[in-house]
Amino acid sequence: MNSESDFIKTVFGLKLKQQRQKKNWSLQDLAVKTGLSKSYLNEIENGKKYPKHDKIIQLSEALQCTFDDLVSTKLDKSLAPFNEILQSDFFKEVPLELFGINKNNLISIISDAPKKVTAFINALIEISQNYNLGKERFYFAVLRSFQELYDNYFPEIEEKVSLFTRENNLTTDKNLQSDILEKILSEKFNYSIQSEDFEKYGTLDHLRSLFMPEKKLLLLNRKLEKDQKTFILAKEIGFNVLELKVRPTTYSWLDFGSFEEILNNFYASYFAGALLISKEPVIEKTADFFLHNKWEPQNFEELISSFTHSPETFYYRLTNILSAEMGIKDLFYLCLVKKKDSDKIQILKELHLNHQQAPHANATNEHYCRRWIAVKNLHYLKENETLTGAQISHYKDQGISYLVISTSQKNPFSDGSNRSYCLGILLNPHTIKKIGFIKSPSLQTINVGVTCESCSIPDCEVRQAPPVRLDKEHFNLSMKNSIEKIRKEFEK
Repeated sequence: MNSESDFIKTVFGLKLKQQRQKKNWSLQDLAVKTGLSKSYLNEIENGKKYPKHDKIIQLSEALQCTFDDLVSTKLDKSLAPFNEILQSDFFKEVPLELFGINKNNLISIISDAPKKVTAFINALIEISQNYNLGKERFYFAVLRSFQELYDNYFPEIEEKVSLFTRENNLTTDKNLQSDILEKILSEKFNYSIQSEDFEKYGTLDHLRSLFMPEKKLLLLNRKLEKDQKTFILAKEIGFNVLELKVRPTTYSWLDFGSFEEILNNFYASYFAGALLISKEPVIEKTADFFLHNKWEPQNFEELISSFTHSPETFYYRLTNILSAEMGIKDLFYLCLVKKKDSDKIQILKELHLNHQQAPHANATNEHYCRRWIAVKNLHYLKENETLTGAQISHYKDQGISYLVISTSQKNPFSDGSNRSYCLGILLNPHTIKKIGFIKSPSLQTINVGVTCESCSIPDCEVRQAPPVRLDKEHFNLSMKNSIEKIRKEFEK
């Protein structure tokens, strides 16, 4: 809660409502018996007001409970798990208003069915512990849900980028030089910027930047490539233009203090992407790309290079544009990583627009399908190579198909790990009309699964593990069918 006062008011409201419901009284019933207005009682129960001493006496007498029963901040067993949430930073750090959720309404829902809801909360906690869902992963999951709720498109930030470029006479294309952004940071926002050899500090070798707010000093790793440096500078401008005070000071991410830091980091990154890849040109050129009647990897690579040398920045920018501006609503974005001398594939980032798409991250260490184009590229990638490919991925069990385009490259800030960025577009009558090369002979249709453990493809040549989860589902189904036969037999 935001303060001790808020906590006390909320707990009092919960206890008052609980005492009222024990007697099966409505708010109107309690109003009649106490002489207090229904609206006033409603505000008390919703944690908005705390009654004076004489009003508490009126309430306790009417409800036939003690004064302490109402004013004590100790919750009974049915609400005990909720007590931890009330006293934590949950309501403060997770801005429920982003999702259109009113804090008091949420509290009211919990108090209406405390045993069921607190049992549900306990189940979520247990699941999070079993799947190692710590605070950090939880907050990033909340952020993803927020992005997906708004189709990862934020017109207010787009407008601020447009205004900023006009005010500073910037040409927003890949020729936007880092020294121009550096000059803006220095002159407009009083930054001091210098390159630093982080390698001499040991483990900081992989750190891209460090911001020291007390000095407005931005230290940049000397190993940064041109596009990486430009993105970091654009992101710093985003923090300032959007007036985001609560923010991380390192890039890449090391630690965070609150959900607000994560959210503001996303806003600044969105600003940077929109600044470096302007909306109108990317819409126009992407639409032209989709008009090609043949899939050729070099066409997509040329599309990327016309805006940036960073495939990651371009792929992610497409997630802003395709849904909001081009009417392609069902899509996903994944960033996969394969470490050197390891066959293990991890999903580092994911985003699903419109609903949860078929390929998704799995927290149980299952093996991602080796038939995915993004995974195949990771295995075939050669030293210092960029590899782009595409396929139609058909998920037989779900009966759906995606056009999946993927680009893989070496991660320059690691000891030999490779990354794949991929964009998947659900194929339906609308998207098939938009994509001219969808029937291109060079575009293969491949049956795929999500993980080996849940895949029904027989005799898969690249299977990494037996379909244990699928086998269990089949066993359970067989059991249900057998039980149904027994029932029918004894019903005769």
